[in-house]
Amino acid sequence: MSRIATTFARLKEQGKKALIPFITAGDPDPGLAVPLMHELAKAGADVIELGVPFSDPMADGPVIQRASERALKHGVSLRSVLGFVTEFRRTDRQTPVVIFGYANPIETMGTERFADAARTADADGVLVVDYPPEEAEDLVRALDARGLDTIFLLSPTTADERIERIARLGRGYLYYVSLRGVTGASHIDVADVAARVRRVHEITRLPVGVGFGIRDPGSARAVGAVADAVVIGSALIQEMEKAPRDKVVERAGAFLAPIREALDSLAAVKA
Repeated sequence: MSRIATTFARLKEQGKKALIPFITAGDPDPGLAVPLMHELAKAGADVIELGVPFSDPMADGPVIQRASERALKHGVSLRSVLGFVTEFRRTDRQTPVVIFGYANPIETMGTERFADAARTADADGVLVVDYPPEEAEDLVRALDARGLDTIFLLSPTTADERIERIARLGRGYLYYVSLRGVTGASHIDVADVAARVRRVHEITRLPVGVGFGIRDPGSARAVGAVADAVVIGSALIQEMEKAPRDKVVERAGAFLAPIREALDSLAAVKA
């Protein structure tokens, strides 16, 4: 069983929901990447999505676009990101890490070489935004062979037949995009999310994490009540943007901790 699957199984047994923060690796500068990862884990992250900075991020709104631009100015590449994971693993062997990015850097490196490098770095999963299931089978095979999970996106418009196909290829968890549009959007409809997550659960046993539109403890708690995991990225990065460099890590942890508390309060209610 993968580290991601083990984490979700443990949380389910405890009646808890997973907290999955997203950061762009190397933002605001490479020297803070690994300290940020450790701080997020300390603040209660169950899985960390580590974004590979990319020049044309089609699914990302302005906040994450700015984060990518800052990281790219420092020369952060896919190899840099894998290096951050390697360094993180020297002292944290428990927290799953998902490499989150776009197809171009992976194809430039080569799928097999990338899968080898991700395994060597001891990453746990890979999410490629612009790989539809029809184009992802080679990647899935390569990652499966090395014990890594391939995470796929679902959207509000994904038909049942397509959910079934994605669920067959998906590993670890499915990422449900709660809104039409890009990251950083707001006005999440929790009732609609609940209905869609229920439908996905009827089709697959994979856990469902919900992202886009989650900005604070209240929205995290509302979504956590209907999903297996809450993914938060843009709001976290916005908090980091407000902080001077020497306070970025501290600000990230301070932002995440009350969201962890909000999710844990759901387990307390059920108990």
